Amino acid sequence: MSIALGCDHGGYGLKLEIIKYLEAQGIAYKDFGCRSLDSCDYPEYARAAAEAVASGECETGIVICTTGIGISITANKVKGIRCALCSDTVSARLTREHNDANMLALGAGIVGTNLALGIVDAFLHTEFSEEEKHRRRVTKIAALEDELLN
Repeated sequence: MSIALGCDHGGYGLKLEIIKYLEAQGIAYKDFGCRSLDSCDYPEYARAAAEAVASGECETGIVICTTGIGISITANKVKGIRCALCSDTVSARLTREHNDANMLALGAGIVGTNLALGIVDAFLHTEFSEEEKHRRRVTKIAALEDELLN
């Protein structure tokens, strides 16, 4: 498993904590930035991480900004990305089980480190259910995306 990581300055500290978690779990990652607390714009980092997931370079991705809202909106602009903004472990589990989300967005100013790591753990260790109704719905999402983006 390889995880694409992206953040802005508001998510930088939490990204460092997530990197520690990934390294302790032996999970590979690719860091698309940012690399400091200097003010920056999240769209470039969200796009880079999302494109890595969409291309298959990385299996999944985690993007972080202060609220998680802007960075998730940006990631979802990349064709093939289903990025879910989660602030609890139940949503993280269900977005994988039901929606086959391939990216997770977090708001560093919304969730603390311990909760964020629990959300990451739930997201990374939950598989898509493959239940027919969920497969059908994810297929419809992809078809809608194809229709609207082409």
